[in-house]
Amino acid sequence: MIYSHEVQMMCPVAQGANHGPAPIPEEAKWVQAKEVKDISGLTHGVGWCAPQQGACKLTLNVKDGIIQEALVETIGCSGMTHSAAMASEILPGKTILEALNTDLVCDAINTAMRELFLQIVYGRTQSAFSEDGLPIGAGLEDLGKGLRSQVGTMYGTLAKGPRYLEMAEGYVTGIALDDHDEIIGYQFVSIGKFTDFIKAGDAPNEAWEKAKGQYGRVADAAKIIDPRKE
Repeated sequence: MIYSHEVQMMCPVAQGANHGPAPIPEEAKWVQAKEVKDISGLTHGVGWCAPQQGACKLTLNVKDGIIQEALVETIGCSGMTHSAAMASEILPGKTILEALNTDLVCDAINTAMRELFLQIVYGRTQSAFSEDGLPIGAGLEDLGKGLRSQVGTMYGTLAKGPRYLEMAEGYVTGIALDDHDEIIGYQFVSIGKFTDFIKAGDAPNEAWEKAKGQYGRVADAAKIIDPRKE
């Protein structure tokens, strides 16, 4: 340790206050976090790249400072999906400090990691008041039975109005309009169910029909338009 001449010439004064860090809530316990291993919790965060052409939602489940589970969801950038594949391999097994200082390939994923780090070390996790936290595998619950991200894709113009393209329920195949051409519902196909039916041996056309659904007052529609053609 190197001290400047000014510090060397100072007389020592004792430090009286030494009460440690403020406790933070972690998995239904109040913890004075002093080391990386003192940190536990499950939480989510969102990151974006510098040109803001894509975004990442990152979910981490941390136990005793070690990332045990990582869910990486991306949107808006084709290259980001490959970065997410690498990040899902890189993150588990690392401490949150290592992960913060690891190149996760994509700027959006790195930013998401930074945002999660802040939540975790300040006691702002989703499981802060959940006894024993959440089990490994809890991240998959966000995806539902189809193990697909919740994606919404909408498009609209002043001249022609809105077009629903994809909802959480699935790929939108029809928009139901009333007599005033206002949207009152939509038809969709659940892509997850569709592929499951195909894997189970159904013919494609049969699987498509079985995976269909609708939301809203579709039965009352004056007309139904194809959002990708009309």
